[in-house]
Amino acid sequence: MGRSRRTIPEELLLLALDPATGTTAQPQSLDLGLAGAQLVELALAGRIAPDGDRIAVVMARPTGDPTLDSALELLRRRGSPVRAVHWIGGPRLGLRQIYLAHLERCGMVHAVAGQMCGVLPTTRYQATETAISRDIRARLDSAIRTGVPPDPRTAALAALAHAVGLGKHLYPGNEGRSSRSRLRDLIRHDPMGGLVAHAVMDVQNGVAAQPRRSTTATPDNGSRHAAAAGVPMQSHHGAMARAVVHH
Repeated sequence: MGRSRRTIPEELLLLALDPATGTTAQPQSLDLGLAGAQLVELALAGRIAPDGDRIAVVMARPTGDPTLDSALELLRRRGSPVRAVHWIGGPRLGLRQIYLAHLERCGMVHAVAGQMCGVLPTTRYQATETAISRDIRARLDSAIRTGVPPDPRTAALAALAHAVGLGKHLYPGNEGRSSRSRLRDLIRHDPMGGLVAHAVMDVQNGVAAQPRRSTTATPDNGSRHAAAAGVPMQSHHGAMARAVVHH
């Protein structure tokens, strides 16, 4: 997979970064959104496809992106399609740190070490390639304001931004209300993006689809399903040892 274009997980994380504070908005739901964004990116690469409310591997060949390929391999090991809500609801703690470390290696963000209360080490991140961040935001703004159906990549990004609650971060206050509403409406323009966005919201609401919205499960149930899939609780990336301050 070429590196001339950022992946959807990377774009979602760049959207969530607050340029003033170096922290990420909606940190808890953002991990879920990043897991969903991986699914969308793998679908766009032709590696997986929706099968009802499940995700099926249709091509196991690696993409060349180590983080995406790790997710693809875990899906392949299942041997049968997995429900999107169970996959996204698995123990994905650390995806933000993994992707932040990746963006730092790529020169997209700069890590700034500090301390909280003068004791606890913290790391904040500032975007360095601001032109790319502006381009990502401009695509989203254009889709919202023009009413022209966006390309699948932008539609999926919008759906995930809404699902993780970035609307108030991107379009704050009363003046941003109509933009937040249109951001939500963009969810219908990409089937895969819509599937994973709804799964992200279902996980946050404690709902497991079987099919969609017929049974309920606690987050612990989702974790057990993911554990059965072989999803690791932690990553070996050194960046996970850093304490990252969030809102």
